[in-house]
Amino acid sequence: MTTESATATLSPSLGGKRRGVLDRVGDRALYLITLLAAIGSVVILGGLTYKVVDLASGAISNNGLGFITTSNWDPVHGQFGAAQFLYGTAVSSFGALLLATPLSIAIALFLTELAPRGTRTPIATLVELLAGIPSVILGLWGILVLAPLMQSTVEPALHSALGWIPVIGKLFAGAYSPVGLFPAMVILTIMTVPIVSSLTREIFTTVPPAAKEGALALGGTRWEMIKTVVLPYSRPGIVAAVMLGLGRAVGEAIAVSQVIGGAPSIGSNLFLPAQSAAGQIAAQYQGGTPDTQSALAYLAVILLVLSLVFTGVARLLVRAIQQRSEGRSQA
Repeated sequence: MTTESATATLSPSLGGKRRGVLDRVGDRALYLITLLAAIGSVVILGGLTYKVVDLASGAISNNGLGFITTSNWDPVHGQFGAAQFLYGTAVSSFGALLLATPLSIAIALFLTELAPRGTRTPIATLVELLAGIPSVILGLWGILVLAPLMQSTVEPALHSALGWIPVIGKLFAGAYSPVGLFPAMVILTIMTVPIVSSLTREIFTTVPPAAKEGALALGGTRWEMIKTVVLPYSRPGIVAAVMLGLGRAVGEAIAVSQVIGGAPSIGSNLFLPAQSAAGQIAAQYQGGTPDTQSALAYLAVILLVLSLVFTGVARLLVRAIQQRSEGRSQA
């Protein structure tokens, strides 16, 4: 064997060893980077939780669960009750989901089942761009455009159409106001639709094509296929998407605080001004007394717990739909 042939024989072997070493180093580096990222996320969440709970410890020990059930917020006399703020958060958030859920499902169904293929991506991109609009811009739009429209047109129309109904009519009775719970619900609807519709659209794409084709082959219309196959199959995923959207709505402060009115109250009229928990924290924490800051931190703890609960429920529902999909594929 000549020297040239021996070198040619050894070169691929040496190159393969070098590539093997580089691959192992790269795998190790990737593992360490991802491990540090995961640990960093846990540390950040743990540190944030510890700091907020530590700040709220004084209010927790002084007020206990009465903080949630009472509505007397008087920093001068050291009395703190957050029921009115939690009421504003609950009504605006759940009301927004009542508006956003059917709208998001309709958008997702249109993009996955009805829209021409060439238009699906542009429309989906436009919807998702709503999620990138800064909260302060949406709030400014709410003040300049939405609030006058609500007072002059929407609220009188709702009062005329629904005000006569015995129970529901109480929600739309009373004086009209440019700011209040209903404008806050509309702003939160705009903010949650991109999240819920995007997640719902991904859920709809997991429906087995064979099941949809079978429904159509049996003579069903497209609507019957959606009603009997797509929606039942996707129900847990839709609920998970809604829960994640609820977590987003509960924690919103800037946009909501600009249109909700900033007047803490508990009442059945959606047109009257109110205040949310996140909005109260943003408005009063800076410059507040230590007792006030501790009470506001207690509010933050409640919001954090609610967000963790909503996220946990969403994860359980996603896991349930994944297990069901795996079980059907194995069958």
